Amino acid sequence: MSGIAAKLLHDRKRSQGIGSNSHAVKYLNQDFEALRRSCLERGQLFEDDCFEALPSSLGFNELGPNSSKVRGISWKRPKELCSDPKFIAENATRTDICQGALGDCWLLAAIASLTLNKQVLSRVVPHDQSFEENYAGIFHFEFWQFGEWVDVVVDDRLPTKDGELLFVHSAECSEFWSALLEKAYAKLNGCYEALSGGSTIEGFEDFTGGIAEMHDLSSPNPHLFKTIKKALDRGSLLGCSIDITSAADSEAITHRKLVKGHAYSVTAADQVEYRGEMVQLIRIRNPWGQVEWNGAWSDKSSEWRYVNDDDRERLTNRSEDGEFWMSFSDFLREYSRLEICNLTPDALSGDEYKKWAETEFEETWRRGVSAGGCRNFPDTFWTNPQFVIKLNEVDDDPDDGEEGCTFIVGLMQKNKRHRRKMGEDMETIGFAIYDLPEEFSGKTQVHLKKNFFLYNRSAARSETFINLRELCNRFSLPPGEYLIIPSTFEPNKNGDFYMRVFSEKQADFQEIDDPVDCHVPQIDVDEDDISERFKSLFGQLAGHDVEISAFELQKILNRVVARRNDIKTSGFSLTTCHNMVNLLDKDGSGKLGLVEFKILWTKIEKFLDLFKDRDADQSGCMSSSEMRMAVEDAGFSLNNSLHQIIVARYSEPSLSIDFDNFVCCLVRLESLFNTFKTLDKDKTGEIELGYMEWLNLAML
Repeated sequence: MSGIAAKLLHDRKRSQGIGSNSHAVKYLNQDFEALRRSCLERGQLFEDDCFEALPSSLGFNELGPNSSKVRGISWKRPKELCSDPKFIAENATRTDICQGALGDCWLLAAIASLTLNKQVLSRVVPHDQSFEENYAGIFHFEFWQFGEWVDVVVDDRLPTKDGELLFVHSAECSEFWSALLEKAYAKLNGCYEALSGGSTIEGFEDFTGGIAEMHDLSSPNPHLFKTIKKALDRGSLLGCSIDITSAADSEAITHRKLVKGHAYSVTAADQVEYRGEMVQLIRIRNPWGQVEWNGAWSDKSSEWRYVNDDDRERLTNRSEDGEFWMSFSDFLREYSRLEICNLTPDALSGDEYKKWAETEFEETWRRGVSAGGCRNFPDTFWTNPQFVIKLNEVDDDPDDGEEGCTFIVGLMQKNKRHRRKMGEDMETIGFAIYDLPEEFSGKTQVHLKKNFFLYNRSAARSETFINLRELCNRFSLPPGEYLIIPSTFEPNKNGDFYMRVFSEKQADFQEIDDPVDCHVPQIDVDEDDISERFKSLFGQLAGHDVEISAFELQKILNRVVARRNDIKTSGFSLTTCHNMVNLLDKDGSGKLGLVEFKILWTKIEKFLDLFKDRDADQSGCMSSSEMRMAVEDAGFSLNNSLHQIIVARYSEPSLSIDFDNFVCCLVRLESLFNTFKTLDKDKTGEIELGYMEWLNLAML
């Protein structure tokens, strides 16, 4: 129950704007302003007890406390490393980021791209901090995490070896913003080692809140150069890399001075006239700050002699800064993949950038409820969360001349990097897209069932199912309404996910789910209609007080079910029997009279018929998906979150549900609906309860 309450509180905070970049969540409840003020008042430098200057903050395996790689490491503040440290010297630039001993070039490439857009950079690196004014050894940075911005505080003790920074550092030895940014990101992910190995996409997204897509350059889209130009026009961040084929290839330098297995950032795209033909060019930066491409269009290549003076002056920079131009054809030949991070509308102000329209949702896959697996599992695929996107407006400049609506779908699994040190790995995820039938157009309260997916093919789908943090694909479809189904590859894999759609034009995107309602038919029984045989039986069972208590009911029902071999049950629990009595006890005696018992008996007979009808394999118990349909047959319409609670509360570890738990669930549901409707006298869908009223109801 506390977990549900926490989710409700989280949703309320999100609705109040908490988690936006202007109102970031304070990570680990650390308030930068309050902590800095306290340190200044006490005349002490901040020491972060949430991310201490200890080996455990470095790592858990290769950088773990017992590793030889952490010997000789000491934590020092910038003022111990140079006489006049700066947080940012003048302006943050791409050359501020040079790689250290940690394999996080993917992260550094993302940081380098970040510096190209000062507005985006300022969202991550607040400029209200320095080593002069109000210096207290404390700094803070803001990162995007699964739909909300988080403010992370760090002290400025940095890992060093032989008097030099161990990890990321600036080409200017006196500048420390990038090293402190890396430390804050390491804290957010558990330790420095958690940052080793990754995709630039991940850094892009966590620094911007944008949505990133990957392009395989061995089979590029014919419109890729145009896509890159449009991405740069939208302020997007771009990265590229060369795949390695063996461990020996890692960070090996080719004869053309390109580094394999290394993350680069793409910083510009342009065209120039060369010997009477237009040549497409790409500008790339190596985050090492050195080692540059030495082929055609490199800094000292002869091709620049045949370009007009204006273009040459505009594009060339003949310094060993790690940044270089190359032709787009060479780029496609030399590099393996390109990553583009498309920014959210709120990340960009002014008219110089075109902006995407964005919609987002948080949801869960839960074993036995909403983790239905892919289309290979038709019995459960339909139970996955379902979303509808409505595309009305076509693109202004379609790539192939045909009218269509461009949109990007991003499916991200949450918190996996932070759990690496606990041995948790990524799930294999993907999604499918279907044309929404006209009869469901405009409806949000309808969860499509198994038969729809058995007889309809997908209109589009993710390129693959893959075990990355995020899967992202770009589509162009005709105007219309489409159903998007995200899933893990196999069913019954628990996970929290975050799903977004970016569209070139405004699009309506929303989750659809069944409405929550109760249509259980009322059973009306008059005492005169009860047979004499049933009255006689009741008299024998009820005893001298002519009423049946929960204890007596338990004995009666267990004698009955013990004689049946078509259902599996360990017997009715006292809790179930109390719930049945509470449902029908009109006078508050805690017991059932003749009419009440007859109504209950009729209900149990109906429950038994439902149970047997939905037990498709006649195993004597229900699977969780069979239970979901049986609950609907009984007259209840529930959404995913309620089905999740039912499975958690009433199923066995094997996800099977016996007859006792089936009956208990239906009785409890009917009781809750009846209670709410009784108190909701004005039919507003809301009730107000005092403290004691809430306790009295909850204790029933």
